[in-house]
Amino acid sequence: MSDAPHTARREALRRWAGQLHDRPPETLRLAPAAGDASFRRYYRLRLDDATSRILMDAPPEQEDSRPFVAIAEAWRAAGLPVPAIHARDLTRGFLELEDLGDAPLHTCLGAGETSDAACYDDAQALLGELQNRAPGAALPVYDAALLGRELDLFPEWCLTRLLDMPPPPGWTALRERLIEVALAQPQVVVHRDFDAMNLMRHHDRLWLIDFQDAVRGPLSYDLISLLRGRYRRFSREAFRERVEGFRRRAVLDGRLSGQLDAETFLFQADAMAAQRSLKVLGIFCRLTLRDGRQGYLARLPRFLDHLRDSLAPWAEFAAFDAWLADTFTPTLTAALDAHREPTS
Repeated sequence: MSDAPHTARREALRRWAGQLHDRPPETLRLAPAAGDASFRRYYRLRLDDATSRILMDAPPEQEDSRPFVAIAEAWRAAGLPVPAIHARDLTRGFLELEDLGDAPLHTCLGAGETSDAACYDDAQALLGELQNRAPGAALPVYDAALLGRELDLFPEWCLTRLLDMPPPPGWTALRERLIEVALAQPQVVVHRDFDAMNLMRHHDRLWLIDFQDAVRGPLSYDLISLLRGRYRRFSREAFRERVEGFRRRAVLDGRLSGQLDAETFLFQADAMAAQRSLKVLGIFCRLTLRDGRQGYLARLPRFLDHLRDSLAPWAEFAAFDAWLADTFTPTLTAALDAHREPTS
């Protein structure tokens, strides 16, 4: 979208907010509030009583805000920490939300190992709340078709369109195996982007945002979104400890059968992490090549590291891991050097 349509939508949003608060639109204090990989844009509205609201602009021809509204209302009713919706105009794609501030979880990382551990402990505790309390009957199912479409982003956008190379031998078998392992897990509510950027510190606790793509799906998916995301590469030992801590808590509260041993669940978590890493590699290439978004190619090496960390411990994935090391990584490195894209 060019600057002119963005400007027109921003001014329409300003007029809408003026009507909500009985103020001349030109007197409203509106400032950009956050970035997003989607077509949504966010603005902070400062009110006369020194409070503030977040205005979401989600162009309806590109973003359907109805799932966000339905999930927000259902999860808030269940006692989960999600922002209140103060006003909506779904026809135009405008929402006015509770302002949760400017402190996503990732801003607390890097202060030290103890501090980082506390941040991830809080996030895993919130994940337990989400899986135990969120109503999921109305959500789409994270089924084999959806898992497969996500995996297909890797050969389409990363291999073919970015690197001009074919999938490796055995790709189809790997694809089917990762889907099989995902579907073998207990099905729970899945945020689907349970990343440190989407967990906000507000009033001394963590809050959930960007949950509009929630589904019912594999138990480990949100856990690995957190542990194998943009901001941290855990050692094998640390990753294993966090996965096992999650498994034990899930057994205690009934999300997971105690018959599932630690090694099997660790394998399921690694396979789920491999699926998500392959999806992310494809999505970041699509954001760059189709949508003209900057900064995403620079993130590919982190998710390649996550992919290899997930595959390397397991003998059945050895052939694909060797292809990643010997063929894919050199080709990707050369392509990234050629692009020299700025980070974001």
